[in-house]
Amino acid sequence: MDRTERFYKIEQLIRSHGCISFAALLEALEVSPATLKRDLAYLRERLDAPIEYDAGENGYRFGQQWRGGKHELPGVWFNEAELHALLTMQQMLAGLDEQGVVGRHLQPMFDKITGMLGVDAAEAEELRRRVRLVGTARRRMASEAFETVGSAVVKRRRLHIRYRKKRGGEASEREVSPQRLVNHRNTWYLDAWCHASEGYRRFALDGIETAVALEAQARSVPLAELEAELDQGYGIFAGGTPREAELVFSAETAAWVSREAWHAAQQSEFLPDGRWRLRLPYVDDTELLMDLLRHAGQVEVVAPAALREAFAQRLRQAVAAL
Repeated sequence: MDRTERFYKIEQLIRSHGCISFAALLEALEVSPATLKRDLAYLRERLDAPIEYDAGENGYRFGQQWRGGKHELPGVWFNEAELHALLTMQQMLAGLDEQGVVGRHLQPMFDKITGMLGVDAAEAEELRRRVRLVGTARRRMASEAFETVGSAVVKRRRLHIRYRKKRGGEASEREVSPQRLVNHRNTWYLDAWCHASEGYRRFALDGIETAVALEAQARSVPLAELEAELDQGYGIFAGGTPREAELVFSAETAAWVSREAWHAAQQSEFLPDGRWRLRLPYVDDTELLMDLLRHAGQVEVVAPAALREAFAQRLRQAVAAL
């Protein structure tokens, strides 16, 4: 039984018995008297557990104000391994949350998790440093926009946004019904129903110059419908009629490329000569071409002809730039 499990057990024993002796706690927990004393002190001093010693009953009970109440120790339903996993999740979240927008709100919870492990701030920081998330080409965004958009998604409220497109640079004013937040390749996006264009749209959060929450309720749309409209393309590009790409990777690179998930609807197979054939849908070839260039010399674009020619053109441009 690890330390966090003992904390839970102590609370359970006090709650079930009303008042329980030190000897009975020792027998149930199978620890030394010194360990039990440390646990009781930690519960009182660090976790604010209302445990007090009743001299008349020669045992431990909850304070008078808590008897019959619903007091619960924060986080006691997690064992030590699960708490370590949560701290790992905190570090992963920090890698996605460069501006600290989400982390700022969750920090009190993670402080309690650290407390449950019985470590000080320096030890907790050492634990977090054991996990590192490396991100490249991360785009910055205004934290105010993230918080406003995130709140609207959760509260199901409409937004009025000023959005500037990456291509062309023109700005537009829109009223949208937020549906979900998407993180793709270190960049955040908002999937929403646009009331101006009467359709689904995907907005890069760093392109949202202003976001104002409205009182109007967001339009409710089935999640399956949203996924069918925005998740059929390749990568972050959505909308339009999907086409199917057929790619064949060399035997040399097939062993590890075959372990990659390129698309949820992909179909693949190994060919007799060890090469790997991959078929997947795409709407816009921009991101697909970027990924294919990583495998230049090791992949053949079989179909469609337009994608094959676009890939060849990129390769010619790359050679010309040398």
